[in-house]
Amino acid sequence: MNRRPQHLTAREEEILRAIRHSIQDCGEALSVRELAREIGLRSPASVVSHLANLEERGALVRDGRSWQTCHLTG
Repeated sequence: MNRRPQHLTAREEEILRAIRHSIQDCGEALSVRELAREIGLRSPASVVSHLANLEERGALVRDGRSWQTCHLTG
């Protein structure tokens, strides 16, 4: 079953794309600060907010407490 939401914002898609590339290249997701730099956000808190929304909507899942332990669904 695909739990990924049907509609994601452009920023959410950009975040998921950056996480996907990081997992493929390095084996783990970027840290929050690295992700902020990668997508051009100045505030790590805004990245955390986007990640929490994506987790709540089922687009990604964390294996632990850190966002670096997340994996994408669907």
